[in-house]
Amino acid sequence: MRRLFEIDLKDYEGCSKVFRRPSARAVIIKRDKIALVYATNDRYYKFPGGGIHEDEDKIEALIREVKEETGLSVVPESIAEYGSVLRRQKSDRDEDTVFEQENYYYFCEVKDEAGDQDLDEYEKDAGFMLVYADIDEAIKTNGEYKSGCFFNEVMIGRDKRVLEMIKEEVLQAF
Repeated sequence: MRRLFEIDLKDYEGCSKVFRRPSARAVIIKRDKIALVYATNDRYYKFPGGGIHEDEDKIEALIREVKEETGLSVVPESIAEYGSVLRRQKSDRDEDTVFEQENYYYFCEVKDEAGDQDLDEYEKDAGFMLVYADIDEAIKTNGEYKSGCFFNEVMIGRDKRVLEMIKEEVLQAF
């Protein structure tokens, strides 16, 4: 899979441990809109997806995470690689640890009807909701996002940059 870009804050000098949390994320385009998770309480957009468990591969995680966060069912034969983003920064949870996350982005199609979400508590607290967003609105909203947690700002900045790449590379055809 091609590397889209890297985010390396180099703010972890002296850390002796690395915590790796790979993730799989869906790029779902319907006509001129993009399916995203909108955090209604924190006011940002993110790609549906999340962490890959030790006992699953990237595709299994993608399908599971999209279903959990949006209620949408991925059509497995539609999945195609887009690219990955490597993120490295000091952990916000463990003083002596580097947080390293390879984010794998996949284009995919979904069945038309959404089922129920199965959200974690933090996702419920954030008010996760499936939206088919205008990509310019999502880019603008994420660009304005501010948080008391710099760790989250890096995550939202990552997805803003991926949205900009998709707009330039993919959505010009729409």
